Amino acid sequence: MSPRPVGRPRMFDRDDAVLAAARLFWSRGYSGTTTRALSSALDMSTSSIYAAFDSKAGLFEEAVRTYAERYRTIYAEACAEPDLDDVLGLLLRRSVEEFTQPSARHPGCLISSAAMTDTPDTIDTRTYVADLHASNERLLRERIERARDEGQVQPDVVPSTLAALVQTLWHGLSTQSNQGVGRGRLFEIVDAALETLLATAAQDRGRDSRPAHARG
Repeated sequence: MSPRPVGRPRMFDRDDAVLAAARLFWSRGYSGTTTRALSSALDMSTSSIYAAFDSKAGLFEEAVRTYAERYRTIYAEACAEPDLDDVLGLLLRRSVEEFTQPSARHPGCLISSAAMTDTPDTIDTRTYVADLHASNERLLRERIERARDEGQVQPDVVPSTLAALVQTLWHGLSTQSNQGVGRGRLFEIVDAALETLLATAAQDRGRDSRPAHARG
Protein backbone atom coordinates (compact mmCIF):
# COMPACT_ATOMS: atom_id res chain seq x y z
CA MET A 1 0.00 0.00 0.00
CA SER A 2 1.40 3.35 -1.00
CA PRO A 3 1.71 5.89 1.78
CA ARG A 4 -0.97 8.56 2.06
CA PRO A 5 0.31 11.82 0.59
CA VAL A 6 1.06 14.42 3.16
CA GLY A 7 -1.16 17.45 2.72
CA ARG A 8 0.27 20.93 2.58
CA PRO A 9 -0.14 22.72 5.92
CA ARG A 10 -2.97 25.24 5.90
CA MET A 11 -1.58 28.75 5.84
CA PHE A 12 -3.05 31.50 7.95
CA ASP A 13 -2.92 35.27 7.72
CA ARG A 14 -1.31 36.53 10.91
CA ASP A 15 -2.85 40.00 10.63
CA ASP A 16 -6.32 38.52 10.20
CA ALA A 17 -5.76 36.21 13.16
CA VAL A 18 -4.63 39.08 15.40
CA LEU A 19 -7.63 41.16 14.28
CA ALA A 20 -10.08 38.36 15.04
CA ALA A 21 -8.48 37.80 18.44
CA ALA A 22 -8.51 41.52 19.20
CA ARG A 23 -12.23 41.67 18.55
CA LEU A 24 -12.82 38.88 21.07
CA PHE A 25 -10.55 40.41 23.68
CA TRP A 26 -12.26 43.78 23.23
CA SER A 27 -15.77 42.38 23.58
CA ARG A 28 -15.15 39.74 26.29
CA GLY A 29 -12.03 40.86 28.11
CA TYR A 30 -8.91 38.77 28.50
CA SER A 31 -10.22 36.47 31.22
CA GLY A 32 -13.55 36.02 29.46
CA THR A 33 -11.94 34.96 26.18
CA THR A 34 -11.39 31.21 26.22
CA THR A 35 -8.96 29.31 24.05
CA ARG A 36 -11.95 27.47 22.59
CA ALA A 37 -13.49 30.79 21.53
CA LEU A 38 -10.19 31.90 20.04
CA SER A 39 -9.86 28.62 18.17
CA SER A 40 -13.31 29.13 16.65
CA ALA A 41 -12.80 32.80 15.80
CA LEU A 42 -9.37 32.26 14.25
CA ASP A 43 -10.34 28.96 12.59
CA MET A 44 -7.22 27.44 14.08
CA SER A 45 -6.66 24.55 16.43
CA THR A 46 -5.48 25.35 19.94
CA SER A 47 -2.13 23.72 19.18
CA SER A 48 -1.73 25.92 16.09
CA ILE A 49 -2.50 29.04 18.12
CA TYR A 50 0.12 28.07 20.68
CA ALA A 51 2.62 27.29 17.92
CA ALA A 52 2.08 30.70 16.33
CA PHE A 53 1.75 32.89 19.43
CA ASP A 54 3.20 30.74 22.25
CA SER A 55 0.13 31.23 24.44
CA LYS A 56 -3.15 33.04 24.86
CA ALA A 57 -1.19 35.72 26.70
CA GLY A 58 1.22 36.02 23.78
CA LEU A 59 -1.67 36.49 21.37
CA PHE A 60 -3.20 39.16 23.59
CA GLU A 61 0.11 40.98 23.86
CA GLU A 62 0.55 40.99 20.08
CA ALA A 63 -2.98 42.33 19.62
CA VAL A 64 -2.36 45.17 22.08
CA ARG A 65 1.02 46.06 20.57
CA THR A 66 -0.35 45.92 17.03
CA TYR A 67 -3.10 48.38 17.83
CA ALA A 68 -0.72 50.57 19.81
CA GLU A 69 1.38 51.01 16.69
CA ARG A 70 -1.68 52.18 14.74
CA TYR A 71 -2.13 55.11 17.11
CA ARG A 72 1.59 55.81 17.38
CA THR A 73 1.65 56.16 13.59
CA ILE A 74 -1.34 58.51 13.65
CA TYR A 75 0.41 60.79 16.15
CA ALA A 76 3.71 60.75 14.24
CA GLU A 77 2.11 61.54 10.88
CA ALA A 78 -0.10 64.26 12.36
CA CYS A 79 2.82 65.93 14.12
CA ALA A 80 4.68 66.09 10.80
CA GLU A 81 2.10 68.56 9.44
CA PRO A 82 3.44 72.13 9.07
CA ASP A 83 0.51 73.93 10.73
CA LEU A 84 -0.71 73.21 14.24
CA ASP A 85 -4.37 73.38 13.26
CA ASP A 86 -3.75 70.60 10.73
CA VAL A 87 -1.75 68.64 13.33
CA LEU A 88 -4.65 68.62 15.78
CA GLY A 89 -7.31 68.09 13.13
CA LEU A 90 -5.53 65.15 11.52
CA LEU A 91 -4.70 63.57 14.86
CA LEU A 92 -8.26 63.66 16.19
CA ARG A 93 -10.10 62.88 12.96
CA ARG A 94 -7.87 59.95 12.04
CA SER A 95 -8.19 58.61 15.56
CA VAL A 96 -11.99 58.77 15.28
CA GLU A 97 -11.79 56.96 11.95
CA GLU A 98 -9.72 54.26 13.62
CA PHE A 99 -12.10 54.03 16.60
CA THR A 100 -15.11 53.60 14.29
CA GLN A 101 -13.94 51.42 11.42
CA PRO A 102 -17.18 50.37 9.66
CA SER A 103 -16.61 46.66 10.03
CA ALA A 104 -18.24 44.11 12.27
CA ARG A 105 -14.79 42.59 12.68
CA HIS A 106 -13.12 45.76 13.89
CA PRO A 107 -12.36 45.58 17.63
CA GLY A 108 -13.07 49.21 18.47
CA CYS A 109 -10.45 50.93 20.59
CA LEU A 110 -8.65 47.93 22.03
CA ILE A 111 -6.02 50.22 23.53
CA SER A 112 -8.55 51.88 25.81
CA SER A 113 -10.35 48.68 26.76
CA ALA A 114 -7.07 46.82 27.31
CA ALA A 115 -6.19 49.13 30.16
CA MET A 116 -9.28 47.90 32.01
CA THR A 117 -8.47 44.23 31.52
CA ASP A 118 -7.26 41.92 34.24
CA THR A 119 -4.29 40.12 32.71
CA PRO A 120 -2.09 38.71 35.46
CA ASP A 121 -0.25 36.32 33.15
CA THR A 122 0.52 38.69 30.30
CA ILE A 123 1.97 42.18 29.87
CA ASP A 124 1.07 44.80 32.43
CA THR A 125 -1.47 46.46 30.16
CA ARG A 126 -2.11 49.41 32.43
CA THR A 127 1.59 50.29 32.49
CA TYR A 128 2.04 49.58 28.78
CA VAL A 129 -0.93 51.70 27.73
CA ALA A 130 0.04 54.48 30.16
CA ASP A 131 3.53 54.53 28.63
CA LEU A 132 2.02 54.65 25.13
CA HIS A 133 -0.19 57.61 25.99
CA ALA A 134 2.70 59.38 27.73
CA SER A 135 4.88 58.91 24.65
CA ASN A 136 2.17 60.23 22.33
CA GLU A 137 1.48 63.20 24.60
CA ARG A 138 5.19 64.01 24.79
CA LEU A 139 5.42 64.01 20.99
CA LEU A 140 2.42 66.33 20.77
CA ARG A 141 3.80 68.64 23.46
CA GLU A 142 7.09 68.97 21.58
CA ARG A 143 5.18 69.77 18.38
CA ILE A 144 3.18 72.48 20.18
CA GLU A 145 6.42 73.92 21.58
CA ARG A 146 7.74 74.18 18.02
CA ALA A 147 4.51 75.83 16.88
CA ARG A 148 4.86 78.37 19.67
CA ASP A 149 8.48 79.05 18.71
CA GLU A 150 7.35 79.58 15.11
CA GLY A 151 4.68 82.06 16.18
CA GLN A 152 1.69 79.85 15.29
CA VAL A 153 0.24 80.18 18.78
CA GLN A 154 0.29 82.85 21.43
CA PRO A 155 3.51 83.00 23.48
CA ASP A 156 1.62 82.48 26.74
CA VAL A 157 0.22 79.12 25.60
CA VAL A 158 1.55 76.34 27.84
CA PRO A 159 2.39 73.40 25.52
CA SER A 160 2.10 70.76 28.24
CA THR A 161 -1.37 71.99 29.18
CA LEU A 162 -2.61 72.15 25.60
CA ALA A 163 -1.20 68.69 24.87
CA ALA A 164 -2.89 67.30 28.00
CA LEU A 165 -6.16 68.91 26.95
CA VAL A 166 -5.99 67.30 23.51
CA GLN A 167 -5.17 63.95 25.13
CA THR A 168 -8.18 64.30 27.42
CA LEU A 169 -10.37 64.93 24.38
CA TRP A 170 -8.81 61.90 22.66
CA HIS A 171 -9.67 59.67 25.62
CA GLY A 172 -13.22 60.99 25.70
CA LEU A 173 -13.71 60.26 22.00
CA SER A 174 -12.30 56.77 22.49
CA THR A 175 -14.62 56.08 25.41
CA GLN A 176 -17.67 57.34 23.52
CA SER A 177 -16.82 55.22 20.49
CA ASN A 178 -16.60 52.14 22.73
CA GLN A 179 -20.06 53.05 24.02
CA GLY A 180 -21.47 53.04 20.50
CA VAL A 181 -21.46 56.74 19.59
CA GLY A 182 -21.27 57.02 15.81
CA ARG A 183 -18.54 58.48 13.66
CA GLY A 184 -20.61 61.44 12.49
CA ARG A 185 -21.37 62.56 16.02
CA LEU A 186 -17.73 62.16 17.06
CA PHE A 187 -16.63 64.29 14.11
CA GLU A 188 -19.07 66.99 15.24
CA ILE A 189 -17.45 66.93 18.69
CA VAL A 190 -13.98 67.13 17.13
CA ASP A 191 -14.95 70.12 14.98
CA ALA A 192 -16.48 72.02 17.91
CA ALA A 193 -13.50 71.29 20.14
CA LEU A 194 -10.96 72.30 17.50
CA GLU A 195 -12.73 75.56 16.79
CA THR A 196 -12.57 76.46 20.48
CA LEU A 197 -8.99 75.28 20.97
CA LEU A 198 -7.60 76.98 17.89
CA ALA A 199 -9.45 80.23 18.49
CA THR A 200 -7.97 80.36 21.98
CA ALA A 201 -4.42 79.41 21.03
CA ALA A 202 -4.05 81.15 17.66
CA GLN A 203 -1.52 83.97 17.54
CA ASP A 204 -3.44 85.82 14.84
CA ARG A 205 -6.97 86.46 16.10
CA GLY A 206 -8.11 87.08 12.54
CA ARG A 207 -7.03 83.65 11.46
CA ASP A 208 -9.68 81.19 10.32
CA SER A 209 -9.75 78.74 13.24
CA ARG A 210 -12.04 76.22 11.61
CA PRO A 211 -10.55 72.78 10.90
CA ALA A 212 -8.90 72.61 7.49
CA HIS A 213 -11.57 70.30 6.02
CA ALA A 214 -14.33 72.76 6.98
CA ARG A 215 -12.90 75.81 5.25
CA GLY A 216 -14.51 77.01 2.07
